[in-house]
Amino acid sequence: MDNSNNNESFKYTYSAKNQEEIRKIRQKYEKKCDEKEDKMERLRRLDESVTRKGTIVALVSGIVGALILGLGMSCCMVWGGIWFVPGIFIGIVGIVLESVAYPLYNVITKKEREKIAPEIIRLTDELMQ
Repeated sequence: MDNSNNNESFKYTYSAKNQEEIRKIRQKYEKKCDEKEDKMERLRRLDESVTRKGTIVALVSGIVGALILGLGMSCCMVWGGIWFVPGIFIGIVGIVLESVAYPLYNVITKKEREKIAPEIIRLTDELMQ
């Protein structure tokens, strides 16, 4: 029996629900046609990026400071003995790291704002016209 003349094939078409899902995914990756919306999106991204670096540095400083303070407290309260005095100094280092977290955030955010300010001003001028 020769099956060479048998042209059976399988064809699958997407349903309306799948088509809608495909369209939504595609829209995420298509370039936006509206120039004003594109500028507005860029303005939002720039505004959010100003605080990102400061937030990360402040969080790291605060978390590391809390861990070091906890180590100092453990030295004083759990291990005691010869670890009591070093535990006090270790705890003070942790307190200092925690204390500088917010000022670090402010300094870094201020520098980032100064760096990004010209682009923000230019975009806002274009959008307000």
